[in-house]
Amino acid sequence: MMTSVDTDLIRVLADPLRLQIVTLLARETLCATHLIEETGAKQTNLSNHLKVLRKAGVVDTEPCGRFTYYKLKPEVIASLAAQFAELAESARNAADNKRACP
Repeated sequence: MMTSVDTDLIRVLADPLRLQIVTLLARETLCATHLIEETGAKQTNLSNHLKVLRKAGVVDTEPCGRFTYYKLKPEVIASLAAQFAELAESARNAADNKRACP
């Protein structure tokens, strides 16, 4: 059985600022103003990264008055973690498998 990992999601999370945003949102739901304060990113840069995270299905938005709050979707992270867990289990099970050289 071939174990596959969501490479598109890995690319999304591989960006240091996006990973920082995800880490912050894992602790609490925040608005863009909070994220700018926490990351030190410029508003336009942060907005672009949040757009990528939304498009990838990693975060949800929640309007609150004139602000938009961002919330991490834990099931997306859990799914990726499960894919890596399967990969690790496959490696454990195949530890003694060695293909002979021709």
